[in-house]
Amino acid sequence: MSPNFEAAISSQPSTPPSAPPAVPRIAQQIPGLRFPLPVYMFRPWVKLGHPIRLFEYLLKTYGKIAHYRFMGTPIVFLNDPRYIQQVLVTDAQHFVKERTVRRMKVLLGEGLITSEDPIHKRQRRIAAPAFHRQRIAAYGDQIVSIAASHRDHWHPGQVLDISAASMALSLEIVARTLFDTDVTPDIRAINDEVNTIMHLYNFIVAFPSIESFLHLPIPGIVKFRRSKARLDAVVNRLIAEHRKSAIDKGDLLSMLLRSTYEPAEGEALPYRTKTSPTDAEASPYSTKASPIDTKASPRTTTAPGHSSTEPTQPERMSDDQIRDEVLTIFLAGYETVANALTWTWYLLSQNPEVEKKLHAELNTVLGTSPHQRLPTLADYPSLRYTEQVFAESMRLYPPAWAMGRMSTREIPLGPYNIPAGAHVFFSQYIMSRTPEYFPDPLRFDPERFTPEAKAARPKFTYFPFGGGSRQCIGESFAWIEGVFSIATIAQRWRMSYLGATPPVPQAKITLRPRDPLMMQLIPR
Repeated sequence: MSPNFEAAISSQPSTPPSAPPAVPRIAQQIPGLRFPLPVYMFRPWVKLGHPIRLFEYLLKTYGKIAHYRFMGTPIVFLNDPRYIQQVLVTDAQHFVKERTVRRMKVLLGEGLITSEDPIHKRQRRIAAPAFHRQRIAAYGDQIVSIAASHRDHWHPGQVLDISAASMALSLEIVARTLFDTDVTPDIRAINDEVNTIMHLYNFIVAFPSIESFLHLPIPGIVKFRRSKARLDAVVNRLIAEHRKSAIDKGDLLSMLLRSTYEPAEGEALPYRTKTSPTDAEASPYSTKASPIDTKASPRTTTAPGHSSTEPTQPERMSDDQIRDEVLTIFLAGYETVANALTWTWYLLSQNPEVEKKLHAELNTVLGTSPHQRLPTLADYPSLRYTEQVFAESMRLYPPAWAMGRMSTREIPLGPYNIPAGAHVFFSQYIMSRTPEYFPDPLRFDPERFTPEAKAARPKFTYFPFGGGSRQCIGESFAWIEGVFSIATIAQRWRMSYLGATPPVPQAKITLRPRDPLMMQLIPR
């Protein structure tokens, strides 16, 4: 990687024509900051823990593509849907997860969010049956039942922190659908330890080579290590209990334990042995050499094109890999949807005309008191406006607010070249507030998500669940949970925001309100 990114993206050669070029050449220079980012540390758009400010400044100042350098690393920010599609789809094989996501391996191990191919491809195939539309749809009644239970415990005039209430709702939904259990002390322990680690997120990401220092008595690392150990103990116990029972309880964990992967003939298995050079990248807490359950998978590994002395057998995930996926599903399925619901209730409280249309749809589909009924799976296609409300909420406040990749080779991107080793970022938050694609972008307008409006926009102007081969496997689950939770609660309640000023979004792993978001309940 060249330490001089301006040189790496310049169209001017730095060596005589007869000599091999020292850096990539392009037809056009990428605009951006002249000096490394720390030089601008006293500017209002540079603040640790507030990357959205920087992205907004880059877009406003330099346009759809801009570069800067941080600690010697070239970084490119994109806000062009064509370029984003190229990174996530067309040239996806030349990009891997960038450092901040790789750093989360200390928590999530080789889960679907953090792993790379071929491990990611294998794990996604194993997990796919657990996230099949028909399987996810079966959870609809559970989601509605849990949401109805929560709403029925509220009373007129009650003031609640809707962020905390949404977290409690989503936690119970995840406990039931992932583990087939109520919110037991074990589930609360998982929640508490995940929250502790979430608060340490900026520290974990910013600490250089933290993987090499996890054994040292550094205060923040000690706190992380203790939370991580307690988290692993609880999750491992739940996995052991499920595996021992050998019963498919209909929950996601049972499906993950039963799902198998059958490699194609001659396909090499994507797991590490003790002599593998990739062991250094494994989770520091892993006690097994391989995430594959060798007892369930008695076969000889072969390289492509070679034959095995034993027949290929379907393979299952080991307890280590199940643990990684459980934590990944827990974080992705609990925190993200809870935040999306929080922002939805706030936006509805500020837009009475939208709220009125939502209530009209619920009256039409589900009836009015005293003849109203709870939504069922058969109602989902009719709850179109409810779905549009949820989609528009995630446009303004996307739970997954930014994504990043790292180039593994020099990549031409439009008239530019992205050098190998560059970190490429794009933000759902910034893209979905761009007037070119969403006129009057701060206006809350669910009509932006009619089929006609969606078809008129370029792909990757709206991507709350990512895109390409790594698009969130739990997207269908998130939509069902969001739409049914909104429909069930809005049947009974309206909400009035009590804050004196708009809530401030905080960009951590997910986009959550910085402060409690207080609402007063008004019966319909």
